[in-house]
Amino acid sequence: MLQTVKAFAAALALALAGSACAADVKELNFGIIATEKAGALKQMWEPFLEDMSKSVGVKVNGFYATDYAGIIEGQRFNKVHIAWYGNKSAIDAVDRANGEVFAQFVDLDGTPGYYSYLITHRDSGIKTLDQVLKNGKELSFGIGDPSSTSGTLVPTYYVFSLNNLDPKAHFKVTRSSNHEGNFLAVLNRQVDVATSNSEMTQKMKEKSPEKLDQIRILWTSPLIPRDPLVWRKDLPADMKNKIRDFVTGYGKDEREKTILKNMYRLAGFRASTDAQLLPIRQLELFKERKKFENDENMSEADKKTKLAEIDARLEVLAKPTGK
Repeated sequence: MLQTVKAFAAALALALAGSACAADVKELNFGIIATEKAGALKQMWEPFLEDMSKSVGVKVNGFYATDYAGIIEGQRFNKVHIAWYGNKSAIDAVDRANGEVFAQFVDLDGTPGYYSYLITHRDSGIKTLDQVLKNGKELSFGIGDPSSTSGTLVPTYYVFSLNNLDPKAHFKVTRSSNHEGNFLAVLNRQVDVATSNSEMTQKMKEKSPEKLDQIRILWTSPLIPRDPLVWRKDLPADMKNKIRDFVTGYGKDEREKTILKNMYRLAGFRASTDAQLLPIRQLELFKERKKFENDENMSEADKKTKLAEIDARLEVLAKPTGK
């Protein structure tokens, strides 16, 4: 009987703890990952955030950090309540910052994803990926933010790991920047080769086609799932409902459609879950597996143990219930 009473009391306490309502939320901070300069990001996102404020009933502030890690840490310490991430950084937010995927970008042309690129200047003399792989010590390279899906994870695995290369050791010089910074570095001949993506090249095609004409795409990745929106799990349930309803319903008139188009050519958002991160989690593990396979300083016994651990994690992810 005593155990039953204790169990009931514990359940009641949990219910009361979870009964916070949207009225308890005074402001929301919306994290915007640093794909380009903060001024440009504010110009794209502020109209959307102002509309969100009116819809959900509390002020929504844009939170613009200088790198992806700043947004993740902000969400971890409850300074950021909702955020736009790439899939790789969303994994960190889900695993370390009490995050949960609730929506996903929908492209203006209806494509289910986007692409990572390796680019060079048309006058660089570099015409093929094979030249990059063979002549790295003669070249400078621009890679993305460490938490960027298209700027770092995808090209690192498909271009370098699968060819048994480490981009940090392969090139004469390697520097890290956001998508805009890497595009401009190639355009201005500050680096020979850099990562980019189809979102950035589409933006340049629309706004500065003469700049895009000076760029050569050397490599195109497999399709990457469109970016997710992630909220903190502990937001009140009715506030989550207001946020989801606003986000997935946005784009109903010409004004909203124009705002979305300026935000990386979006048509809107659709509901999503953490399940969209599964292919990227698998990619991370494949990359890690490749690294251990090629580690000549690791004993065979240690290597066998590590590979078995990674294979077990991959097996879990392959199951329908894996997360």
